[in-house]
Amino acid sequence: MTDRLKGLHVVFEHNIREDDAQKIINAILLLKGVIVVNHILSSADDNINKEQIKYELRQKLFAVLE
Repeated sequence: MTDRLKGLHVVFEHNIREDDAQKIINAILLLKGVIVVNHILSSADDNINKEQIKYELRQKLFAVLE
């Protein structure tokens, strides 16, 4: 028996402008069964988290190389 999905999240490789994303949103809305596409704004917290993760990965990589 297979599970049923009620939705999906799409994550972009990097932040894009809202007006550029509108073309992608419009394309997704054309897919069968899609009734709504919501956008999620980038925030300062996103950038802070990204930098902290990069720092942690850099530290782990340096530890491996030593």
